[in-house]
Amino acid sequence: MSTVYAAMRDTLLVASEEAGWEAERRLGTHDLQCVAVSPEVPERVFVGTFEGGLLRSADGGRSFERVGRSIDSDRVMSATVSPHDPEEVWVGTEPSAVYRSRDAGESWEHVEGIADLPSEPEWFFPPRPDTHHVRWIELDPHDSGRIYVGIELGALIVSDDVGGTWRERPPGSRRDNHSLATHPDAPGRVYSAAGDGYAESRDGGETWTHPQNGLAHRYCWSVCPDPADPDTVLVSSASGARSAHSVDAADAYVYRRRDGRWERLDDRGLPTGEGVVRAVLAAHEGGFYAVNNRGLFRSTDDGDSWERLPVDWSPAFENGAPRGLAVV
Repeated sequence: MSTVYAAMRDTLLVASEEAGWEAERRLGTHDLQCVAVSPEVPERVFVGTFEGGLLRSADGGRSFERVGRSIDSDRVMSATVSPHDPEEVWVGTEPSAVYRSRDAGESWEHVEGIADLPSEPEWFFPPRPDTHHVRWIELDPHDSGRIYVGIELGALIVSDDVGGTWRERPPGSRRDNHSLATHPDAPGRVYSAAGDGYAESRDGGETWTHPQNGLAHRYCWSVCPDPADPDTVLVSSASGARSAHSVDAADAYVYRRRDGRWERLDDRGLPTGEGVVRAVLAAHEGGFYAVNNRGLFRSTDDGDSWERLPVDWSPAFENGAPRGLAVV
């Protein structure tokens, strides 16, 4: 049975299959940015907020407390739980900085070195050009020392020693990485959905290729490989930032890459196109999940067909873009 945590702009939507997808709404006073949950400890939920810091729940989202007051910024833009240890949590902030907890959020250490990278003066976030942030942190499931960090906007940076040192902008890597993914059965494979296109690495982020033939919309937002097949991957995308995020100009799509080619998943039960913002994607127990401004959807056949889950959908959700999705 799956439980879904969908971070909307000012609501954490919690819905479980066991309860017939009856949704609970939490955190109605915060500007949410991300959500992270470990499948090993599914009742522990981390939510990053804009100017509200990092929040943690120990009871599956029923109640929250603020943690990480030693984190120097209240703008927590990304969060992830280690696949090696559910007590190890990483968060990224605006301005760009990375923090690590080894005790499930009780204490935090600043991971040094990011601000000293040579390309840092070139980083900027267009809506707030005087700053930038860590949009995504991905921990390699095959190498506990390797970390991939996407800076919006400016660089992909990689560490091979748990953040002791960093290397920036590997050959072919994207500059505007929005989400990153790895695969449990494919050592070295990394996927990137970026504002400047899609990219893949097969050598642990050392070099990157751009398999984009058939991908007509290349402002990519969310990437999710099939847990059973590293060569099948879904990505949400649009023609640009406004058509991806703004409801008044929304025109976003979901593509699937399989057998080496991209296919747009239109007319499959998942709303796409005019009026639809870019989806956030996740995978769990043989199914793909997607959330956009039209609802929460699931596919159990690699995206060939989608069902809308019977979650009570607020009209307010139709007027904004979802911020994060975690399924356990």
